[in-house]
Amino acid sequence: MLLVGCSSLALVGCGPSDIASPGTGGDVIIQPTPTPTPTATPTPTPTVTPASGCPTISDPQGLTDAGTISGPTGTWRVCSLPSVIRQSSTLPKLTGLVYQMNGRVDVGCDGGFSAPTTAAPLTDPASLTVGCTATSLTADTNVTLTIEPGVILFGGTGQSWLAVNRGNKINAVGTATKPIIFTSRDNILGLNGETSQGQWGGVVLMGRAPVTDCTAGTVAGGTCERQTEGSPNPARFGGADAAYNAGVMKYVQIRYSGFILGSNVELQSLTGEGVGTGTTIDHIQSYNSSDDGSEWFGGSPNMKYYISVGADDDSLDVDTGAQMNVQYALLMQRSGAGDALMEIDSNGKESETPRTKLAVANFTALQPATSSNNEGADLASVLLRGNSDTTWVNGLIVTPNNECVRMNFSGTDAQKATLKAFSVAMQCNSGKYLASGNTTDTASIADVFSANNNNASFISTLTSTFVNGTNESGFTAADPKSVSSFFDTTTWIGAVRNSSDTWYAGWTCNSSTADFGSGNSGDCTSLPIT
Repeated sequence: MLLVGCSSLALVGCGPSDIASPGTGGDVIIQPTPTPTPTATPTPTPTVTPASGCPTISDPQGLTDAGTISGPTGTWRVCSLPSVIRQSSTLPKLTGLVYQMNGRVDVGCDGGFSAPTTAAPLTDPASLTVGCTATSLTADTNVTLTIEPGVILFGGTGQSWLAVNRGNKINAVGTATKPIIFTSRDNILGLNGETSQGQWGGVVLMGRAPVTDCTAGTVAGGTCERQTEGSPNPARFGGADAAYNAGVMKYVQIRYSGFILGSNVELQSLTGEGVGTGTTIDHIQSYNSSDDGSEWFGGSPNMKYYISVGADDDSLDVDTGAQMNVQYALLMQRSGAGDALMEIDSNGKESETPRTKLAVANFTALQPATSSNNEGADLASVLLRGNSDTTWVNGLIVTPNNECVRMNFSGTDAQKATLKAFSVAMQCNSGKYLASGNTTDTASIADVFSANNNNASFISTLTSTFVNGTNESGFTAADPKSVSSFFDTTTWIGAVRNSSDTWYAGWTCNSSTADFGSGNSGDCTSLPIT
């Protein structure tokens, strides 16, 4: 066990402002065109014709027909969602139709810190015509938004985002051949390239599991709540229900997210806030988020089959007391872009409990080059800071041009972070480790990888960018179940065992950073023709 932590000497402070990158609030080009220019994928022949109109949903407000939108794949009917979904509704998959979020879209209204004993479904009162903030609800609204396989939703404005409030649920279940796609307007218009990002907000799940770093209430009093970063209107999360169920998300792509919502704060593709073990999250792809691939504020989330490609900040960010397990994770950053592959901390609140606790099993984390953009404050490929406990099992970190692990700490000894590693292989630069603040001894960091069948001098032989090769296949694995019952028992390191292991196929989109093969939903810069 390694005791480490968080430093006031870090390039970015350990307060709330360093959770999200500053961004620019629009399409950000962060790299020059590579040389030689990659061979372009042929533009699809336009074949989509618009649906004749918008379907009827259960919500009394219904959908608004916003005309059509045209791009390289053809012309689509646009059906805009209401600003508040007040009654459980289903968005059906219809040929030639896309759904628009024209600003913030609330799934129900916030039911508060604790679940009430009786429910109060919304019935479309006049006070809600301008949104949830116009009413003083005291009970859950119990709204579930169901999204059918193959549905495409897009942010019609930069500040569009989906807010699933406490006391409500999302039911977004795609399939391996029909993923649900959240994306931007520019993606539909065919305006995006390999470095486009930051064109809308993202998906936010808010729950009642415990959090730290309160913006309302206190940890000591058991009343801690937080406000969604950057949201100008209330979007609170937190509670005392570690098993809170915010719904289900499976086989989902979230593209080009991360628009600024407030000063120095922006959303990422998927934000989990106080969600509990009752929430199901698996088969999620984040593509070109201008902030994190996903960020998890408190709660007790579990996630399997997670892919982050091209995040401009961290591929996986876990903080404010989250108790999280992740298995089968592909974390891949664009060459010269992004910040850390993982960032784990308690956001400077070293004295608060619960401590942030993350366990990751069977992961492949790739960072081809150090960052040259406005991110890079984490310095190493993984940053661990105060009041956090991290465990890695069967992991692979390939970052030949960067240090693998940085420990940064400024608190008391009792508040330091810990790291355990079992069967982890790392290919780093010659430095391997960084230490700063109260953690000044890189030799103590190296001690973590001198036992438990770890190798910090590994030479990667990955094929097809992320598939295990000879050296990876010859590495002896540990049993992840010894760390968490949520994990499957595996006999290999890394996220993808071999060429026959294709859990990523079909539901993902392709790019120059990560090509998941034919038979997928196509290039991330385009849309499936359905």
